[in-house]
Amino acid sequence: MSAEPLAPATGDSPDDAADREPHSPTEAESGGAPAESGGTGAGSTSDGSGSGSGGSVWVGLRPLVLRLHFSAGVLVAPFLLVAAVTGLLYAGSFQAEKLVYAHELRVPVGDRELPISQQVAAARKVHPEGEISAVRPSPEDGATTRVLLSGVKGVDPDHTLAVFVDPYTAKVRGALEQYGSTGALPLRTWIDEFHRDLHLGQTGRLYSELAAGWLWVIALGGVVLWLSRRRRKRTLRAVALPDRAATGRKRTMSFHGAVGLWVALGLLFLSATGLTWSTYAGANVEDLRTALGQTTPTVSATVGGGEHAGHHMGSGSMPGMDMGGTGEAAGHTADVGLDTVLKAARAKDLDNPVEIVPPAEPGSGYVVSQIQRSWPEKQDSVAIDPATGEVTDVQRFADYPVLAKLSRWGIDLHTGNLFGLVNQIALAALALALILLIVWGYRMWWQRGRASAFGRPIPRGAWRRVPLYVLLPLAAATAVIGYYLPLLGIPLAAFLAVDITMGEIARRRGTAPVV
Repeated sequence: MSAEPLAPATGDSPDDAADREPHSPTEAESGGAPAESGGTGAGSTSDGSGSGSGGSVWVGLRPLVLRLHFSAGVLVAPFLLVAAVTGLLYAGSFQAEKLVYAHELRVPVGDRELPISQQVAAARKVHPEGEISAVRPSPEDGATTRVLLSGVKGVDPDHTLAVFVDPYTAKVRGALEQYGSTGALPLRTWIDEFHRDLHLGQTGRLYSELAAGWLWVIALGGVVLWLSRRRRKRTLRAVALPDRAATGRKRTMSFHGAVGLWVALGLLFLSATGLTWSTYAGANVEDLRTALGQTTPTVSATVGGGEHAGHHMGSGSMPGMDMGGTGEAAGHTADVGLDTVLKAARAKDLDNPVEIVPPAEPGSGYVVSQIQRSWPEKQDSVAIDPATGEVTDVQRFADYPVLAKLSRWGIDLHTGNLFGLVNQIALAALALALILLIVWGYRMWWQRGRASAFGRPIPRGAWRRVPLYVLLPLAAATAVIGYYLPLLGIPLAAFLAVDITMGEIARRRGTAPVV
């Protein structure tokens, strides 16, 4: 994907000049005479651009795409670079987490696991602070059980304190701060927040939304420019592989274009999925899903008739874990206990890994949910009456609306969960490729310059060459997209305002508008 002008500027090296496409509108793009005046006008087929109106449209549209790709690449690339570097770190955080927190996460495999209520009681004995917000039984042999505590002093209110318990001995292995439904521990949480908002909170999230909003524009523009540049060679090798024999700017562009073509779909995917949970664009996506009836369904935890309204979570215990599972304790109505709740969930085919959430308020029941984000997804959930142990509601992932499923898969693929290590390696490769594309893009701009200086930007006025019947629908589509993607639309509007102002100043001074 070429991130800089294709026409060589004054002072370009001989190999750059040799790379020039014959009979293309490069003279007009570099500030010279229009190509049409040389007898190879918009409808000319001598460059393989097509004939008739199709070729004419592209000859007029190409300078606009080129200017947009160049300008957006130069201005947005720093944000993309930060997102790529932090994304690369995040892709490796899953495996790093397993190494750093091996003592808390893994234990020697024993003969049999103790009842979950006994494990939770052991955790509460060591950590009586806060309230139990959830319990995650050991998901596999050798893995610890997590007892999650909320409202713990010194722990971020948006996080929980995870107490790790050996399921075979009920010994507490340690406690760590945990974030999110994926169970991210401090190392991964720090990197995740760095990638998402640079540890600047809600304001910092604007950077990632800006990067995601412009990434697809830059990627698509680059693909179109690269394919149109290589059309005259008409070989797969010329399009898909870099020219190792080339030198200078031509060699850099060859690597930039070929690698950009290979990773374009991946970059488009990262852009689309990143926008789905961004601040402003994400809210628009959620509103659209709501309007279409495609929101993610949730299981109803309300128990019938409210006869168990006296049941609630105390500040130091969960019913049924210290009294042999009977749940008969002062201040609580009857509760069947965790072991019975887990058994009822298993009977509904909720196998590991699962999370048990206690009743949130009077009149509500336990919610047991599968939390596997890897393929195949396990996202079924059930609600269980705490007094009887009966399942009151069931929600299957198979019954999710189509967009809810796609959203779940897209997010899990973006975050490296869906296909585990393979997924994480692919994300790392995409992040590394994006870093290289940015470096190559700036290098081409430098190589295009003169006397060790950056080359000049693409000239203004490219939109004037676009046929009106193409320009008007294009402007309307841009306005609509900009409305729903405000961190794409607002910067674009600002750039146009500045560009028009500078052009007007240049016109009044009698100088040629260059930027």
